[in-house]
Amino acid sequence: MADQDAIQKDNKKELPTVLVLLEEILRDQRTNLLLASMLINLAGPNARKRKRGGRDTREELIDYIPAHVKQLDRLVRVSDRSCLDNLRMDRNTFGRLCRLLRDRAGLIDQKFVTVEEQVAMFLSILSHHKKTRVVGHDFMRSSETVSKYTHMVLRGVLTLHELLLVKPEPVDDECTDPRWKWFKGCLGALDGTYINVRVPIADTPRYRNRKGQVSTNTLAVCDRRLRFVYVLPGWEGSAGDSRILRDAISRPLGLKVPKDCYYLCDNAYANSEGFITPYKGVSYHLKEWGPGTQAPQTQEELFNLKHTKARNVIERSFAVLKMRWGILRSPSFYPIEVQTGLIIACFLLHNFIRTQMEVDPYEELIGSQHEDGYGSENDDPVVPTITTVSPTPEWTKKRDDLAAAMWGQRTNG
Repeated sequence: MADQDAIQKDNKKELPTVLVLLEEILRDQRTNLLLASMLINLAGPNARKRKRGGRDTREELIDYIPAHVKQLDRLVRVSDRSCLDNLRMDRNTFGRLCRLLRDRAGLIDQKFVTVEEQVAMFLSILSHHKKTRVVGHDFMRSSETVSKYTHMVLRGVLTLHELLLVKPEPVDDECTDPRWKWFKGCLGALDGTYINVRVPIADTPRYRNRKGQVSTNTLAVCDRRLRFVYVLPGWEGSAGDSRILRDAISRPLGLKVPKDCYYLCDNAYANSEGFITPYKGVSYHLKEWGPGTQAPQTQEELFNLKHTKARNVIERSFAVLKMRWGILRSPSFYPIEVQTGLIIACFLLHNFIRTQMEVDPYEELIGSQHEDGYGSENDDPVVPTITTVSPTPEWTKKRDDLAAAMWGQRTNG
């Protein structure tokens, strides 16, 4: 009996310990079940929350996919007119751009955002200078999503610069274009343009131009088809040696410019190796040769007339570029490094559109007056006159020979 009583006492002592252990096991099990339930809820379709009107509301992402598809279809699959108005290119060009960015820049479809939608959001910003929250509203995306893919597409476009910048082709003996046939060996026209930017107050003096605007000087070269060969935002406007500028233009493309080739420039540059400028002190702008004025009376005047007709291609290129991309017409709120990247992207996409589309509607919109030079507003040179380089006798003689040949055949146009 004594042994049984001892055993019962020991069992009574162990019972609370067992109950405590059992309670801890059950508590851990409930905790595990709760964690499992939370993970299931987070992985479920109702996990995402968006703020609408200041309140958190649950929504199923699957319900929004048809709306996203419908919005993209409206932009790029309904008509070329809609695609041109919104994204500045027709449907075929848009499709080729997306394919190029997939194959050459590495863009891929994300879980809920296709490459086509990524590119469409980016082009909307460039075309209309919309803020990210406005684009987000149009595409039913958050501002963070729009910003993320804007930077991704921008990086992709910039990686294509060697592909999208055109290779210059000199004017040859077979050229019959009256605008260019006199300038054998010409690679294109060179000039600069102001593009307004927004910078921190401390940097404002550095970016303020002679007209008082905060802008960046962008040096560019274009060919006869209004396509850009070279782009340099932030050009300081002065060159100690024309060879430096000439080499800088050819270096990005890895090209060795033939010795006798050159660019048409205004009088901000010196008439030296690689650059042919008009005669100073002689009528130059086409508006000076407009209706009601007398015809050129000397070979220098005739040369300046033909020079400005050919070099006006750079003015028309800038006009089409800024008409196409609204973000170039007013400063944006991005950091200056991003603004510079966006400027270059506009030039590159301009080239892509000019190459892929047979008819550029924005070239037609600038009108015949601008094409003939009467609409030029670049009377105040963007690039300050280079005074450290003197004209070279060799290139002065080349210009004189061109002027004499033009004057000798002036009756033939």
